[in-house]
Amino acid sequence: MDLVLLERTLSDHEEPAYRARQVWEWMARGAASYANMTTLPKRLRVLLEEEVPFSTLEVVTERESRDGTVKTLFRTLDGHPVEAVLMRYRDGRRSICLSSQSGCPLTCTFCATGAMRFGRNLSASEIVDQALHFRRRELVNHAVYMGMGEPFLNVDNVLESARLLPDLGVTHRRTTISTVGWLPGLRRFVDEVAQPIRLALSLHAADPAKRSELMPVNDRYPLGDVLAECRRYFELRRRKVFVEYVMLAGTNDSQADARALAAVLDARVFKVNLIPYNPTGMYDGSSRHAINAFKTVLDRARIPATVRLTRGRDIDAACGQLAAAPRPSKPERLAVGR
Repeated sequence: MDLVLLERTLSDHEEPAYRARQVWEWMARGAASYANMTTLPKRLRVLLEEEVPFSTLEVVTERESRDGTVKTLFRTLDGHPVEAVLMRYRDGRRSICLSSQSGCPLTCTFCATGAMRFGRNLSASEIVDQALHFRRRELVNHAVYMGMGEPFLNVDNVLESARLLPDLGVTHRRTTISTVGWLPGLRRFVDEVAQPIRLALSLHAADPAKRSELMPVNDRYPLGDVLAECRRYFELRRRKVFVEYVMLAGTNDSQADARALAAVLDARVFKVNLIPYNPTGMYDGSSRHAINAFKTVLDRARIPATVRLTRGRDIDAACGQLAAAPRPSKPERLAVGR
């Protein structure tokens, strides 16, 4: 729901200010329509139905994985595609993966979203409407900004949306924003955000040349500067930074790569999530043996590390697979310079 339009419409019709709060409370509890908002006068429900679309997003398709993961393709009211994911875990976690942009302009080579045509930043309401869609299905309790787009390229709308998530049942301590290292937005996040929202860094190679090939953003904002900002986040918040590291066969998964990663990370500050590569047609994923050997190097260096459980791979809903467009074909050269 466009909350700005809602407030303007209510004001134009001289409704009391508390009506906007009533509507939002119903939305956050999972109301499926204006008709369900029984504390509102019927005339107001009819008015809102006519003048304020119930959602800023239209559901195009929805698919459910064998493991219970749900991926939804939306379109914005002006036609831009957006995907979001609901992940269900046996321990009761219900985590929503939210997109901050339609497509992404940063073209990381291993990510399907980077091969999409970039559309635009999403508004705060469009981000929240992804969460509300899943809240109408069931209770949710975790959120990750790890869907389409670089959140810190859209920092104002991302932070505005994150501040609303506790009303849906997702506390700030259970909200994580992931960045490839877009420094202007990262600095603002570190300087301005008082809420205990978690930070994750999409890193994927410690060697500067290799990281630049995988992630061109590294040429503009070198990893050393990004890690310094992450350490500042830790010093201010006393919360560890998650490091996301996708495992690409023959590219960044050698024991030398693991030693290079351990050398740039401080065990007090960082915790590494090793991510088995989900097929997007760009690279081959590392073997289980290579992942275990990589983790062993980190363990010996006392860098906390876990191997992420893959969810929704069979419906292209896993990490790096979101793309409302055909997948790119595999390039001739798979390995980044070693």
